Amino acid sequence: MWFNEYIQYIRYEKNYSAHTVVAYRRDLSDFLDYVNQAHGATSPQEVSSDMIRSWVMSLLEKKLTPRTVNRKLSCLKSYWRFLTRKGLVEVNPVKRVPSPKTKKPLPIFLKEEEVARAIALEGREDRPFESIRDRLIIELFYQTGMRLSELIGVTDKDVDTVTGLIKVTGKRDKQRLIPFGPNLGRLVDEYKRIRQEAAPGSTGRFLVRPNGAALYPQLVYRIIHNKLIHVATLSKNSPHVLRHTFATTLLNQGAELNAVKELLGHSSLSATEVYTHTTFEELKKVYKQAHPRA
Repeated sequence: MWFNEYIQYIRYEKNYSAHTVVAYRRDLSDFLDYVNQAHGATSPQEVSSDMIRSWVMSLLEKKLTPRTVNRKLSCLKSYWRFLTRKGLVEVNPVKRVPSPKTKKPLPIFLKEEEVARAIALEGREDRPFESIRDRLIIELFYQTGMRLSELIGVTDKDVDTVTGLIKVTGKRDKQRLIPFGPNLGRLVDEYKRIRQEAAPGSTGRFLVRPNGAALYPQLVYRIIHNKLIHVATLSKNSPHVLRHTFATTLLNQGAELNAVKELLGHSSLSATEVYTHTTFEELKKVYKQAHPRA
C-alpha cells in the first residue's frame, strides 16, 4: 500500500517533525486497518469516499473531538496527494469528504502582573542553578514566544547577548532570529556563570539539567506548570500559555500582525489572526468596565 514509502517521504522529503511522523504513521495505520476490517479494502485503489465518511463517523461516535478527527483527515489528505503524484491512484476519495466543524477556542494567556509574579517566585535555596534556570525558561518563553521544542533545541552559539538575538529552529527546520532585551541578556550571562560551576559537563545545549544533559519536554512542562499554578487559575498551565501571552501582549501594545507572525514563526497569517480575537475580547472587557453606558 506504499505505506512505508509514504512515511519515508514525509520524514525526509517533507521534513515533518518526529512527533508528526509518529502521529501520521499511527493514524494511517489505524485507518487502513479500519477499511480492511469494515469494508474489505486491501489497497488504496479500493478505498471510496463513503468508506472514509464511515470512518469519520466511527471516530466521532467514539467521542473524539472534531479537531482530532480533522488532524487524522489531514493525514489521509497528505497520503492520497502522495499516491496521486506517484500515479498510483486516479481518484482522490478524500476530496469529497467534508471536515467536521470545529470551534476554535481563544488562546489562554496570562496578565502582565501574573507573569511578573511567576518570575518572582523564589526557587529552592539548596538548588541555585535550577532556580535561575527555571526563571530563565519563563523569561525566554514570555519574551521571545518560542515553542517548547525550539527552547529545548537552543545551543550556546544560538544566544548572542551582544546583539540581543536568539536563533531558534522551528517546524520543518526553519530558523528565525528573535530579539530580546538587555534585562534578559543579563539573566543569560548570570545563568551561564552559574552553569559553568554547577553543570560543567554540558554538551553545547544552552539549557541543561544539573548533570549537563539536555532538557526534555515533560521536565519543561512540569517547571512551567509548577510556577503558573501559584499565580493564575487557568484551565491549562503549559509552556504554550506563555507563547500565547507573548503574542497577545504584543498585539495589545500595538504591534503589527505581520511582525508578530514572523516572531512566532507561523507559516501563514491565519494562524496568527486568532490572537486578534483575544485582543478584541480584552478591548470589550475594558469597555464594559470603563464606559458609563456599557
